[in-house]
Amino acid sequence: MRKIAGLAVFMALMMLVPVQAGGNVAVQQADPADDPRQPSEENKTLHMYYNESNSKAWTHFSMQENETLEKYSEEVNDGIIDIDLKFRMEPMLAKRVYMDPDGLFRGSFDILVEGDWTNGDNQGACDQNQCEELNITLMAGPNQVDVHQETGLVQGQNTVVFNFAIDESTPIDWDGSDYSPEVRVKMKLAGNYNPGIAGFLGGGDPAKFEMTMGMDSRIEVPIDDASFSEEFQEGGEIDGGSSDSEDAPGFTLVVASAAIAMAVFVNSRQEDEEN
Repeated sequence: MRKIAGLAVFMALMMLVPVQAGGNVAVQQADPADDPRQPSEENKTLHMYYNESNSKAWTHFSMQENETLEKYSEEVNDGIIDIDLKFRMEPMLAKRVYMDPDGLFRGSFDILVEGDWTNGDNQGACDQNQCEELNITLMAGPNQVDVHQETGLVQGQNTVVFNFAIDESTPIDWDGSDYSPEVRVKMKLAGNYNPGIAGFLGGGDPAKFEMTMGMDSRIEVPIDDASFSEEFQEGGEIDGGSSDSEDAPGFTLVVASAAIAMAVFVNSRQEDEEN
């Protein structure tokens, strides 16, 4: 009987030892410092940035960025402009964020275009299907959220507005750097301007693409406010609970208490039998 009582006490003590629950271990070990470039309850909008000194495009959640140029710009008189910008989040996403299933990703980009970008209309510089309409893609790590193709661009300045609805294929639990967002902007424009000789026999149109950075090119991300609770950041569900009741500290404490009570009962019974 003493062996049984001792075993019960040993089991109880083992149950009281803290056990690491499920969830993102990196988040649990060290919370990211307060960084305005990371999302927060007050800050859920990705802004686009560019610096031509190293041909670098990036995005983050802060409206302030000292390293960016005001505009990205490319132009050519006769030939093709191939736009292929990848705005990767920098620094990488360091929090776990959950999308509101009823929310929308809302985009607004300031774009200037000149020249031709429409294949097959026989009215401009595009031939042999060498041009491409403006495409804006949102990624969450390797996962594609959605793509917007803009077919309504006009010569000159444009405000391109689009929404991405959330459906069953949309990744909604963005767990840290594995889901770090990236925005891709692609387009091909053609110019056919010929200055002629001494101003004679010239004609055609040059091509130009220009995109304004910062506040003028952005995507609002529908992050649920509950994402920023301590419980969720430590691996819990969006409602503040945990995925498995067995991982909850209260559950372990109850089981341990029951084991201690059993040990006391067995010990007491043994003493009664000996008396």
